[in-house]
Amino acid sequence: MPNMDPKKCPMPSQDPQVRNRNFSEVALGYTYEMAVNEAKRCLNCKNKPCVSACPVSIDIPAFIERVANEDMEGAYAVISRSSSLPAVCGRVCPQETQCEGKCVRGIKGEPVGIGRLERFVADWHRTHSTEAPQKPASNGHRVAIIGAGPAGLTAAGDLAKLGYGVTIFEALHLAGGVLVYGIPEFRLPKAIVQQEIDNLKALGVDIQCNMVIGKVLTVDELFEMGYEAVFIGSGAGLPRFMGIPGESLKGVYSANEFLTRINLMKAYQEGSKTPIQHARNVAVVGGGNVAMDAARCAKRLGAENVYIVYRRGMAELPARLEEVEHAQEEGIIFKTLCNPVEVLGDENGCVRGMTCVEMELGEPDESGRRRPIVKEGSEFTLDVDCMIMSIGTSPNPLIRSTTPGLDTNRHGCIITNGEDGLTTREGVFAGGDAVTGAATVILAMGAGKQAARAIDAYIQEKNKA
Repeated sequence: MPNMDPKKCPMPSQDPQVRNRNFSEVALGYTYEMAVNEAKRCLNCKNKPCVSACPVSIDIPAFIERVANEDMEGAYAVISRSSSLPAVCGRVCPQETQCEGKCVRGIKGEPVGIGRLERFVADWHRTHSTEAPQKPASNGHRVAIIGAGPAGLTAAGDLAKLGYGVTIFEALHLAGGVLVYGIPEFRLPKAIVQQEIDNLKALGVDIQCNMVIGKVLTVDELFEMGYEAVFIGSGAGLPRFMGIPGESLKGVYSANEFLTRINLMKAYQEGSKTPIQHARNVAVVGGGNVAMDAARCAKRLGAENVYIVYRRGMAELPARLEEVEHAQEEGIIFKTLCNPVEVLGDENGCVRGMTCVEMELGEPDESGRRRPIVKEGSEFTLDVDCMIMSIGTSPNPLIRSTTPGLDTNRHGCIITNGEDGLTTREGVFAGGDAVTGAATVILAMGAGKQAARAIDAYIQEKNKA
């Protein structure tokens, strides 16, 4: 019998006042019974509107139908045909604006909990399956991937399944990209990321870490080594700052540095070799998911007050609603319609406060959002001893500066044809944040899938000649 409950099954989670002092996963996941019950809310629509909104085109009704019929391994098989990272996507994808945003059940109630079901299926498979992925037969061709983040891992997985010899060159000492250095443990446990990576290795993907392309090797040298195509999925890890006085003071971090120290270097653990400041009052400037992650990490490090300082209002916050709600539950203070104009320092060169101005919203700008305007005479001082800048990132210029013929735009993003990731350099493809600027994990994965198809077509066509 279908489940016609207008509300989705709630996600069990840690108590907010407990979890804001630990780094364990916040959401605890569905039980078997919850998953089956939620799956029965799906109407299995013939036109599948949810699929059209999925960047990697998972056959959502098909996998949910299998969950409803208690065929969990069958559900995993459906998902894994389209997604190389299902346990990751089930946790961090913005389903509310993608698949769930198109769900028919959402018209008169809440949509089916598609992301929660994807997470359940991936976790069930991880704890119950004993079979490793089978390495496909080689087709004799080799492809190089730059960057072991979501775009690179997805492209690598899809190409490996087609029989390509794939090598990923990763600049850091650990594969995963933003999945390991950017997203906190309490949202995405790193053991889960590692298992997804191990699955790719079982398919034959070779991952070489500590390989900074543009420094250790160039793109030209990769072609000389016998790779027939190169995919650039190096992300956008260069932080932006506001250019206001005091940004060079001790206690001012980019969100990238702050989160990398915590997530990749485990700075929150006792005796960490990469310590981080345990501040009393912290201001995080920005309103996206990265800002929420930084603020929630600062709270877990023991800060008494953590402020989100954002120049627009609550309605304009670009972060996922779920992340905003979790932050509020954990005691993060939102100071919206507010913008810093100076960081104040003490006699030791450390942050002692921020001068801010109040804002009001005017007419929409080119992005379609109402433009923030400074209120005259509204200056005030915010008492903080740590400031984290989370106002965006751009691609590192190293690859573009060492690759002749590779065109970029004024933001430093690699220019592609917009369809399959083909760049202005023959045989070189790109996708993810290196092309779009900072975006979501699932959009990067979608770009990786498109590029993998294009690379396969390119190599096959080239070898016909």
